[in-house]
Amino acid sequence: MMQTQEVKMQEKQEEDDGPPPGWQQPIHTTPPSMPPPPPRPSGDNMGQLVCGSCRRLLAYPGGFKHVKCACCGTENLVLQPHQVGQVKCGGCAVLLMYPYGAPRVRCCSCRFETEIGDHNRRPPLSEQLRKPTPPKRI
Repeated sequence: MMQTQEVKMQEKQEEDDGPPPGWQQPIHTTPPSMPPPPPRPSGDNMGQLVCGSCRRLLAYPGGFKHVKCACCGTENLVLQPHQVGQVKCGGCAVLLMYPYGAPRVRCCSCRFETEIGDHNRRPPLSEQLRKPTPPKRI
């Protein structure tokens, strides 16, 4: 019986010696070589538009002239800020945007068609580029 206790004590000491050699060493693996991802545009350079077909909101990097909707495949024309006018809907007063030159715009909320009058027409380029004159002091 004494021998069995000594054998058990020896086995216990061998177990307490710790993990086997090399177990705690870090394993160095080289990841597969992949090209770095392309830089993502910052939030400042992103634009948004509503798809003309499925009405989903699309985000796109700035500077594009056309954006293809990932849902329905429609290619949408991107209008620049100087190509867009704004008018309040005559039915529900929602702010609507329209391309300059449109005679009317239909509201997507209430379906009311608002006529684009002379007061909503785009001013001539010469007026747009003219700097405002400061008020005269008396």
